[in-house]
Amino acid sequence: MKYKKLEQTWRWYGPNDPVSLQDVKQAGATGIVSALHHIPHGEIWPLEDIQERKAIIEASGLTWSVVESVPVHEAIKTRRADAEHYLENYRTSLRNLSACGIKTVCYNFMPVLDWTRTQLDLQMTDGSKALYFNWIDLAIFDLYILKRDQAASDYSPSILQRAQDKYATLDENALNDLRVNVLMGIPNEKEIELETLRASINEYAAIGTAGLKENLNFFLSSIAGVCTEEGIRMTIHPDDPPYPILGLPRIASTLQDFKDIISGVDQPFNGVCFCTGSLGAGMKNDALEIFQAVKERVYFLHLRNVTKDEDGSFYEADHLGGDVNMYDIMKAVTEENALRQQPIPFRPDHGHQMLDDLAKETNPGYSAIGRLRGLAELRGLEIGVTGNY
Repeated sequence: MKYKKLEQTWRWYGPNDPVSLQDVKQAGATGIVSALHHIPHGEIWPLEDIQERKAIIEASGLTWSVVESVPVHEAIKTRRADAEHYLENYRTSLRNLSACGIKTVCYNFMPVLDWTRTQLDLQMTDGSKALYFNWIDLAIFDLYILKRDQAASDYSPSILQRAQDKYATLDENALNDLRVNVLMGIPNEKEIELETLRASINEYAAIGTAGLKENLNFFLSSIAGVCTEEGIRMTIHPDDPPYPILGLPRIASTLQDFKDIISGVDQPFNGVCFCTGSLGAGMKNDALEIFQAVKERVYFLHLRNVTKDEDGSFYEADHLGGDVNMYDIMKAVTEENALRQQPIPFRPDHGHQMLDDLAKETNPGYSAIGRLRGLAELRGLEIGVTGNY
C-alpha cells in the first residue's frame, strides 16, 4: 500500500488576511483552514457566503479542508434560556457547510476567552518575536486591572510577591498593553468592559467544571443528529493554556478531560483537534500519551511547540524545539495516518514573527515566514520519520 502523506494545510483569515493565498501556495500547503469571521457569533453562516469563500480558495488552486471555527455561542456554553435558538443556528450552519462539501469543523469550549497570552512580541535571542504567557503578568492583570474578587487565592505566594513588585514598576502604557494582550483572546470583543468580563466570570463560577462538562455534552448531543446525517466531524481544540485562569473552569486540558469528552458523547463525529502546543503547555501533560489515548478520534492536527519555566509560564518555541518531542509525535501521527482512508490534515500552528514580517502588521502568531519555516521543518520531519518522499 502506497504511503499517504499528511494533508498540509494553512490557516487563512480570508480576503483581509495580510498573508495571501498565493503566499500559501508558495509555502507548499495544499489545504486551507478558514472561517467566516465577518459573521457575528451565533448567527447562521449563509450558504452564499460559504460558497463565495470556497470559490476564492479554489480559484487559487487550493482546497478549503477544515473550518476553524464555527464559534460556539456563550448562550450554549452557559446553557441559558435562549440556547436552543443558537443551537438551531449552529445546526443550520453545519448543514450549509456540508452542502459545500466541507466536513471537518474545529471548535473550542473555552469560557469567554478563546486563548490567552500576556505578551505578543517576546524578543527571542535571534531577533524574532514570539507569543508568551507569563503567570506573573496574568496575576498583575487579574489583581490590579480586572480586580477579580478573591483572585489572590489562585496564585502562589511567590507569584503574588513578584506580581506586586513588578506592578510597582509599570506605567499606564504598560498596564494598558497588558490589558489589550489578555483581552485579545475574546473573539470579536476587543473593547469589552472589564465589568462585563467580571459578570461572565461570576456566571461560570456558578456553573463550575462539572456543569461546563455537562453543557459540552448537551451541545454535542444537540448537534449529533446533523453531524451523523451529514458526515461532519467535530474536532474540539484543547484549552489554551490548559489550566484554569481568571477563575474560569477548563474541561479540555488533560488526558482525563479528553477521555471524558469522547465517552460523554461516544459517537464517531465527536473528535479532537490535537494541538501539541496547547497540551504541551500543561506541566503534567504528556502530549504523546494523550495522542495515543485519543488517536482514533483525532481528525485535525495543530503542530507547534512551547518552552516552559518552573512557574509554568511558556513561550512559543521553534516547531522542532521546545518541550514537546516533535519526533515522537510525528512518528505516532504518521503511524495512525497510515491506517486512514483519508490523510489527517495538519497545519503549522503559529510561528515566530521574523525577517521581513517584523516590519509588517500581522495576526498574532500568524505571520507568513515563521509558519513557512515551521511547515518546511514539519514536512521534512515527516519524510525523515517515514522514509517516504
